[in-house]
Amino acid sequence: MVLYTTPFPNSCLSALHCVSWALIFPCYWLVDRLAASFIPTTYEKRQRADDPCCLQLLCTALFTPIYLALLVASLPFAFLGFLFWSPLQSARRPYIYSRLEDKGLAGGAALLSEWKGTGPGKSFCFATANVCLLPDSLARINNLFNTQARAKEIGQRIRNGAARPQIKIYIDSPTNTSISAASFSSLVSPQGGDGVARAVPGSIKRTASVEYKGDGGRHPSDEAANGPASGDPVDSSSPEDACIVRIGGEEGSRPPEADDPAPGGQARNGAGGGPRGQTPNHNQQDGDSGSLGSPSASRESLVKGRAGPDTSAGGEPGANSKLLYKASVVKKAAARRRRHPDEAFDHEVSAFFPANLDFLCLQEVFDKRAATKLKEQLHGYFEYILYDVGVYGCQGCCSFKCLNSGLLFASRYPIMDVAYHCYPNKCNDDALASKGALFLKVQVGSTPQDQRIVGYIACTHLHAPQEDSAIRCGQLDLLQDWLADFRKSTSSSSAANPEELVAFDVVCGDFNFDNCSSDDKLEQQHSLFTHYRDPCRLGPGEEKPWAIGTLLDTNGLYDEDVCTPDNLQKVLESEEGRREYLAFPTSKSSGQKGRKELLKGNGRRIDYMLHAEEGLCPDWKAEVEEFSFITQLSGLTDHLPVAMRLMVSSGEEEA
Repeated sequence: MVLYTTPFPNSCLSALHCVSWALIFPCYWLVDRLAASFIPTTYEKRQRADDPCCLQLLCTALFTPIYLALLVASLPFAFLGFLFWSPLQSARRPYIYSRLEDKGLAGGAALLSEWKGTGPGKSFCFATANVCLLPDSLARINNLFNTQARAKEIGQRIRNGAARPQIKIYIDSPTNTSISAASFSSLVSPQGGDGVARAVPGSIKRTASVEYKGDGGRHPSDEAANGPASGDPVDSSSPEDACIVRIGGEEGSRPPEADDPAPGGQARNGAGGGPRGQTPNHNQQDGDSGSLGSPSASRESLVKGRAGPDTSAGGEPGANSKLLYKASVVKKAAARRRRHPDEAFDHEVSAFFPANLDFLCLQEVFDKRAATKLKEQLHGYFEYILYDVGVYGCQGCCSFKCLNSGLLFASRYPIMDVAYHCYPNKCNDDALASKGALFLKVQVGSTPQDQRIVGYIACTHLHAPQEDSAIRCGQLDLLQDWLADFRKSTSSSSAANPEELVAFDVVCGDFNFDNCSSDDKLEQQHSLFTHYRDPCRLGPGEEKPWAIGTLLDTNGLYDEDVCTPDNLQKVLESEEGRREYLAFPTSKSSGQKGRKELLKGNGRRIDYMLHAEEGLCPDWKAEVEEFSFITQLSGLTDHLPVAMRLMVSSGEEEA
């Protein structure tokens, strides 16, 4: 299949579209700024309360007439541009495919050679997040602002979290035998320039055996702390990026604080350094809270110390570079990463995106300029990206569309096939956006017999108004039909001659319903959940005890208690904190509007990550290895991202 790298089939249409949008954009920008000036966020309200001279109100009163005059002057040009722009949308392609060519040995082609379908199983990591990158005036309805700056910061944080080294931590305890898997824990682990591990004081010890992973994340250098340039490749193939570390001691005990044996460095403990809650995260400089190089980052962060200037030309650490990995001592390590006695996988609330993230699905990337900024940041880690997905104008599927679908997909593995479908059954404000489903087929390996190993991923965003259950159920029906059609149309295999082996089938996105609200019973019982497994769900209306909501209470986004990834992580680990800062279902019978109904759940979990257990290669099975709720985007969106790591293995390997 040919992937579309431009929105239009020829340069003439592209040029005409650019001219028409240039005529429309001034009017669009002025309307957005005017509306935004009258929708303050809670952060701006606090600033105004601390401003005795009311300077912000004076600026608004001064610039409003100027904006209005410019808006009136721009209307004729916008109307002329619209006359050209609207008919052009019928020729527009449904997405833009972007590939970072200069990826070197870390590219997707190199990743394909790592797994041949034999030997040890292969793990794949998926993440989904609603990032609320709407035009600024619309984002303020969700108590968010400065969309362009947020887009850049979101991209940096995702890239920094995914590019961390992968470290496995084993807890030596008579009562806890679980493995703290690679993505979420860190430790003080100094290394010299020769790469030899040095002794670590206290109860943290490096084992003699070190497990290296070919798909590990790169070392956190300056580029990992503050983000490489948008075109810089990220080498994730270094064999020193993953190791196993053993921590001794009783379960739940706190290891003693370890002094850094390296000269000139010390381990940072907790979220220190400067007042919190004074500035929104997206207004801070690179290396702020949530970045790996921040002094106020999470206690799970990996902070590097550099003892030598020697680096290669591509920005990667040279052979003589001295990289010092530092982090706070893991506090309550056994308790933080819990494995339920009846659960076969680890789960936790994590301050970072998982290391070695393979696939990323985002929703509500509506603003075009923000999508471009986000794409440039994500290209520092992901080689393949699909963005600007959807349709505009009057299309056959539905009414006039002002916004695209808001879907964005990023992958480390090559994309083979793509399909997009727009949901026709929408109403109210949702009808102005071309919400739909994006279907992808990716290649993740090849067998010694040259059979392709592939995976299927679907990303979607369902109808938002909570009262429209029938519309969402209709969209779920369409989603199932489209999933089957996409599998059938893109499969080049037959039972007699299997040219492809399917490793996984994943569906994720913002479903806009939860599994505990009485108003969502119709969706909870949908047949989609019989074909795809939800790791957080026991059954219709019944969540697993460790699952938490993914929708935040927008009124508390800028509170000091949750303004950093570390703070939000701590809050969500307690029931009281979840009650305070997560959105809960509202009771129609309660006399108070918006009153939180104290249900048995832990908030509204509307962001889903599902995987199929059937329809894969015979004798293969995909099992959840890790599941996490992520706080790294605190202050940047009103949703919690979720991540899942699947282990794909064959029956022969288990035998």
